[in-house]
Amino acid sequence: MPRTRSLAWSELKFGVIAVFALVMTGLLIFAVGGGGGFPWQNYLLKTKFDNVAGLMAGSPVRVAGVQVGAVDEVILSGQGVEVVFSVKDDFRPLVTDRSLAVLGTISLLGEGAVDISSGLGGTPIPEWGYVPAGIAEGSIAQLTTQANASINEARRLVEDMRKGRGTVGKLFTDDSLYREFEALVGASERVAKSIADGRGTMGRLTTDDKLYTELNASVANLNAITAKVRNGEGSIGQLLNDPALATRLTSTTENIEGVTGRLARGEGTAGKLLTDDALYKRLDSMTARLDAVLQDLNSGQGTAGQLLKDKQLYENMNQAISEVRALVAAIKKDPKKYLNVKVSIF
Repeated sequence: MPRTRSLAWSELKFGVIAVFALVMTGLLIFAVGGGGGFPWQNYLLKTKFDNVAGLMAGSPVRVAGVQVGAVDEVILSGQGVEVVFSVKDDFRPLVTDRSLAVLGTISLLGEGAVDISSGLGGTPIPEWGYVPAGIAEGSIAQLTTQANASINEARRLVEDMRKGRGTVGKLFTDDSLYREFEALVGASERVAKSIADGRGTMGRLTTDDKLYTELNASVANLNAITAKVRNGEGSIGQLLNDPALATRLTSTTENIEGVTGRLARGEGTAGKLLTDDALYKRLDSMTARLDAVLQDLNSGQGTAGQLLKDKQLYENMNQAISEVRALVAAIKKDPKKYLNVKVSIF
């Protein structure tokens, strides 16, 4: 019979230590290489990009620039590229529905990374949930998107111009507008030719030396007048330069202000006219009586009213005056006939 050999405790102890060391070494390598810690300390999330630009498994995942995990898997699908990555549980409150995942780089060589904006205050995304994807600010993808948008806008603009939309489009496609523009250019040319030939006011201004001389003389006269004004000559010059006149004007203004102040305070006759209710009432009463007298005159009441309205009285008075004038004339002609004075003495 074959002999059975039992394992010594020293040999068994060496094997257990060796296995434990291998397991610890593997876990340490995994923790250091993956950048996300141990598997039970992480949870998995996903996002989707149109183009990952060199992103691969093991690429770092960062939140606000701090590495919080690593990419586990990059899966090509029909609608883009799906990226599965792990994030440490400690950062779960920062990755929320307010966060945005964009492609970043970790060196000038273009090594990819997933950058997630901090969404503090939002609802944390559950495990295997999708983080909304966006475009990194200043990245080539953003520049490409903006360039495509600009090109599309320019293409639409050219299409509108070809279809005659807008002012520029009508300039290219509307024949009537072209003819109107051509007529405007022709009219401008005729106006310019008329000016060059000396016709009209503008033409004479540009070609007539006499008119230029007159304008020059007018400018010289205006300069002379302004010089006299600055030197204090004439009324306007004194108004601008004479301190005494300015003082008198100031005094006059003060006097006017004093008079208006007295009027406002009700001093004097004019002031009472403005402020005294009793005087106003008396004037109003007198005006009313005068109006009544004028109404009586207009209606023919009284002697004065009859003089204005009664034609027969007017004719009688006119006849009486005529007879008095005739009598006076006869007396002047033969006073002895009418002035016979007898003096008798006892």
